[in-house]
Amino acid sequence: MSPSAVPHSTASDHFKDDLNLSILGLGVAYPDVKNGPEALDILARRHYPESKALNKVLSINQFTGIDTRSTIATVDHPAVNRSEPPSIAELDNIFRKEGVRLSVDACRNAIKEWGGSIEEITHVVSTTCSNSANPGFDHYVCKQLGIRSNVEKVLLHGIGCSGGLAAIRTAANLALGLSFRHKPARVLVLACEITSMMVRSELDSIHKNQEVRIGVCLFGDCASASILSNGVGVPSSTEPIYQLLGWKHDVIEDTEQDLGFDVDPHGWKVILTPRVPMLAAASVQPAFQDLLNSLPRYHKQTLPTTAADFDWALHPGGLTVLTGVEAAMNLTPEHLRASYEIYMENGNSSSATIMSVMNRLRKDEGGRENVVACAFGPGIIIEMMIMKRPGLAMVNLPTEDLD
Repeated sequence: MSPSAVPHSTASDHFKDDLNLSILGLGVAYPDVKNGPEALDILARRHYPESKALNKVLSINQFTGIDTRSTIATVDHPAVNRSEPPSIAELDNIFRKEGVRLSVDACRNAIKEWGGSIEEITHVVSTTCSNSANPGFDHYVCKQLGIRSNVEKVLLHGIGCSGGLAAIRTAANLALGLSFRHKPARVLVLACEITSMMVRSELDSIHKNQEVRIGVCLFGDCASASILSNGVGVPSSTEPIYQLLGWKHDVIEDTEQDLGFDVDPHGWKVILTPRVPMLAAASVQPAFQDLLNSLPRYHKQTLPTTAADFDWALHPGGLTVLTGVEAAMNLTPEHLRASYEIYMENGNSSSATIMSVMNRLRKDEGGRENVVACAFGPGIIIEMMIMKRPGLAMVNLPTEDLD
C-alpha cells in the first residue's frame, strides 16, 4: 500500500481572514565543538572490537554528507570514555547543565532581535526528545531568563524531529486564542536537543546486537528559539521575519515502527528504518496540496501553487530525506539550500534544527518571498507550514523605469 495520510485529517480549518501571526525574533545556539566523521571512528575503535556491523556503520559514517556535527564535548569527554555508556540519570545531569545553557542563549538571541521585554511574554512552548525530567528543562530556562512564574508553559514530548515545527504550531494556536479575546500574545518557542552524549549507548547496541544503526552518524546538539506574535499591540512599523499563513499536522498510516526514539537505561535508542526516506518523500505532495487548499481565499489568490515557486525549509533528517523530497516535489538543491547548509555544517539536531534552517533561510536576500517549512517525527508525523517573508516582498517590488 502506498503511504497516505490518515483519513479525515485536516489542515488549519479554512480561516476566513488573515491570521495576523508572525515571528518577530529568531535565535540559535550551537555548542562550540565541531566534530568531523573521524570522531565516531576514534570512539568506536577506542572502545569496541572490529565487527561486520560496526564496520558497516563506520563506512556509512563517511558518506552521510555531513562535514561536521556540533556537539557539547570532544571525543575525550569522561562520560563517553568509561567502560560502560553513561546512564540516563547521568545524561539528565548533563542536559540540565548544557541543554539549559544552550537554551538560555538561544532564547536571549530571539528576545534581543524581537526587542520586546521579558514582561511581555505571555506563553512559553518548548520541546525536546532527549530529556524527560520533571520539572522539564523549560522550568529552569524560564528561571534563568527571569520569566514570570505565572506565564503559561507547555512542554511537548514524544514528537522527535518534528518538535520544533509542532511547537510553533502550538504557539500559533495559543496566540489565536488571545486574538479572539483581543489580547496580545507574545509566545517564546524553544527547542533543545543534546544527543551527542548517547553515542556510546548506540555503539554498545551495534556491538552487542550486531545491528546497523545509522542514527549514531547523524545527530548533533543545538537549541533554537523564536518569538511568535498575534499582532495585537505591535507597532505598524514592525517588520516580521516570517508571517504564518497556515499549517498542517498529519500521521502516515502504519509507520510507528519506522521512526522512533525509544527509552533505554542508557538514554534513548534511535529507530530509523530504510523506509523512512521513501515514506517521507511520498507524504509531502498530498500534505502540500491539502495545506494550500485550506488557506484563506485571499492567500489562495496571491500565492503560487507550484512547489518550485516556494523556498523550502525542510528538516534535514538525512541526506536521502533531502534528496527524496527534492525529487518528489520537482525541486532543486537551490530550493533546499538552507537545509543542506545546516545539515552539512551541524548535522541533524532533531527538533532544534528546523528553526535553525529558518534562521539561515531568512538571511538570504536573493530567495523567494514564500516559504514552506516541513519536518517529520516519530509516528511518522508530518508537520508543514506556509510562511511569507514580508521584508523580501519589499526588496523584490518592481521599480519604475525613470528613463
